[in-house]
Amino acid sequence: MTVQFKTTDVDGLKVFYREAGDATRPTVLLLHGFPSASHMFRDLIPELAGQYHVVAPDLPGFGQTEQPSRDKFDYTFQNLAKVIGRFTEVIGLAKFAIYVFDYGAPVGFRLAVKHPERITAIITQNGNTYLEGVSEAFAPIQAYWKDPTPANRDALRGFLAPQTTLFQYTHGVADPSLVSPDGRTLDDFYLARPGNDEIQLDLLLDYQGNVALYDTIQAYLRTHQPPVLAVWGKNDPFFIPPGAEAFKRDVPSADVRFVDSGHFALETHAAEIGAAMREFLVKHVG
Repeated sequence: MTVQFKTTDVDGLKVFYREAGDATRPTVLLLHGFPSASHMFRDLIPELAGQYHVVAPDLPGFGQTEQPSRDKFDYTFQNLAKVIGRFTEVIGLAKFAIYVFDYGAPVGFRLAVKHPERITAIITQNGNTYLEGVSEAFAPIQAYWKDPTPANRDALRGFLAPQTTLFQYTHGVADPSLVSPDGRTLDDFYLARPGNDEIQLDLLLDYQGNVALYDTIQAYLRTHQPPVLAVWGKNDPFFIPPGAEAFKRDVPSADVRFVDSGHFALETHAAEIGAAMREFLVKHVG
């Protein structure tokens, strides 16, 4: 299994991505979350690439993808989805399953709503689209939504601090010594780049638009009934288990599973999640 590290031009924006597997086989598009990048899939890609074509881009402002200044690029989830949608077209992905995690969920679900015919299956790993999946940890962010003052914006800067990254990686993990420091250290490096803090705060403000879109996404799920695997770190402090169970309300055939981990469940359970994905994908996409 060989992973290639590539960059392509998407309407003037340089998008970095990882690619592995036979391109003639069914494609799985992996969409990362905050504050990470496609490196979060370093253990999952080998689990899938023997049977599937795997593509994992970095979102604009994350990882190795270009980070245009805020006066040249509007950092909203709608724009992130627009770039990733065009990215799939530029590299020639006509149909694909999506793996959505955290920020990857509002990006991936927007792709599905816009082009349901392109989506062969959905794997959501702590990628929420239900109100019952949102925990109390979002309270400071919701305060910023209600009153977007400089003071409320500054109150969120702690979300960008290394101790918060550490919390995201290790909270809910039975044995934190199993979590490599490499991933979170790289995330902290990307967060520390000049201007990235303001980009991330813009996205935290815009996240309210994702919540407003929940009804639209749920209607898509009810109407199109895509195959859904919800595999969740059950100890996630941000997106809690009821958000996983809720998928069965709109897609009764959804396969809902839990692993004994936290938000970044791949750090401890990549083999288990990879096996669940292979079992699921072979049934639905071949």
